[in-house]
Amino acid sequence: MEKLGCVQSKGRYVYGVSAGDKEVVLGTIGIDGSEVYTIPYGDVSAIVHDCSTEPYQSTDDEIVSNWVRTHQSVLDAAGERLGVVIPLGFDTILEPRDEATSPDQVVRDWLRQDYTRIRKVMRKIEGKDEYAVQVSYDPGLIIRQISEQNGEIRKIKEEMAAKPPGMAYMYRQKLEKVLKAETERLADEWFKDFYGRIKKHTDDIVVEKTRKLNNGQVMLLNLSCLAAREKVDSLGKELEEINNMDGFSVHFSGPWPPYSFVAKPIVTVKGE
Repeated sequence: MEKLGCVQSKGRYVYGVSAGDKEVVLGTIGIDGSEVYTIPYGDVSAIVHDCSTEPYQSTDDEIVSNWVRTHQSVLDAAGERLGVVIPLGFDTILEPRDEATSPDQVVRDWLRQDYTRIRKVMRKIEGKDEYAVQVSYDPGLIIRQISEQNGEIRKIKEEMAAKPPGMAYMYRQKLEKVLKAETERLADEWFKDFYGRIKKHTDDIVVEKTRKLNNGQVMLLNLSCLAAREKVDSLGKELEEINNMDGFSVHFSGPWPPYSFVAKPIVTVKGE
């Protein structure tokens, strides 16, 4: 059975946390047209809509994609109106643990419990955005370059060319082993070099797992970067220099909300 929206309102869907101590209504911009508003505690406010305590689930990928896009659009709208916003992941739902506690009070209790960490994160991300950076290399081109520059490999190739087929096979195995070791050694050097160059233009970096690519290239770095807005141009120029290096390519996207640099709520939530 498809979930078409929140029938009850015992839960509060939390998009994120903003600075500010005022109750603000952002309008019916939330998931399934829900009214989005803020619940303040001290000088911070949760950005929420009323919902049931059940997570947003559907077997229809398009419905889920629309929910996720709406979640993002609410964060964008909140950022424009409220300033710095700590984004929470899709489907973060707070609910009362007993009948005596109201849903709004649960949100205020969470803000109170997590207040110190929320303020610390807010200071950290203020004026900054997240950018995704992937650096990949063409293994064929890199191997050709290694073959031309490495004396040991040139020697193996020369010896292999002079040997009969049976022995040449053994030399090919030796050549592949040397090429693999040299590529791994260089990859470690490239990683350290590129990471250091990128780090100069960022405030924080999270190293993500590399992914297998379908274009024949090998991903060397997969980074989530927190960068101050005044540093983005210099970061882009550094990445352009790396992209212009023979055999390397860079994918740079953003700005995104700084999901990789915020702490999760300390309370139990639905959808986590």
